[in-house]
Amino acid sequence: MTKTALIISAHAADFVWRCGGAIALHANKGYDVTVVCLSFGERGESAKLWKQPGMDLQKVKSARRREAEKAATVLGVKSLICLDFGDYPLQMSQEDKYQLVDIIRDVQPAFMLSHSQYDPYNTDHMYATQVALETRMIAQAWGHNPGQKVLGSPQLYLFEPHQTEQMGWKPSVFLDITAVWDKKRRAIECMEGQEHLWEYYTRVAINRANHFTRNSGGQSGGRDCQYAEGFQAVFPETRDEL
Repeated sequence: MTKTALIISAHAADFVWRCGGAIALHANKGYDVTVVCLSFGERGESAKLWKQPGMDLQKVKSARRREAEKAATVLGVKSLICLDFGDYPLQMSQEDKYQLVDIIRDVQPAFMLSHSQYDPYNTDHMYATQVALETRMIAQAWGHNPGQKVLGSPQLYLFEPHQTEQMGWKPSVFLDITAVWDKKRRAIECMEGQEHLWEYYTRVAINRANHFTRNSGGQSGGRDCQYAEGFQAVFPETRDEL
């Protein structure tokens, strides 16, 4: 049976910066990866596009969709779902949330990824994770839409926020993405509306590689690592051996 993964991204570019390596790595391993973009980031994360003459909201959305689609193809995403709920602020009705529950149940992810639980610089991000937790809970409820396959207990990993120290985010997992870095970098360069972040997230990956190496002695054979991503697990993990 094919394994699956689900990323819940507040805006159209977030999944690229923050977990593009994890997406490409697991796609290479045979996972079907689904990315849900709750918005295009059309108002708050598209300044470069808005500075172009004759720009309007629909043109920005279209440009952001094209960027996200190109990046998703590079990373090997199986399904990119753009829900267009708007940004700044991102707001979802109960019916919107039920739509996401249906997606979660359909995907049946082995693990999920979303944002840090606190982000005073961008409340859309922490709202997306609040929604991810809520819809994960509903998807587990036998009494919600009886007859649908209920969700098990996939881990929810929180990917690294932009200003880490301000978010109370603390990584519990470092993932070596060296083998797929070229794909992540190409996906990053698809996000033309936020070119100012290309080098920033390259530096983040290099820094996290250092942390991977420093912590890998008993776990990954002390091997070298050039690029990595960090994640924070929300729920306890069950193991048969340490």
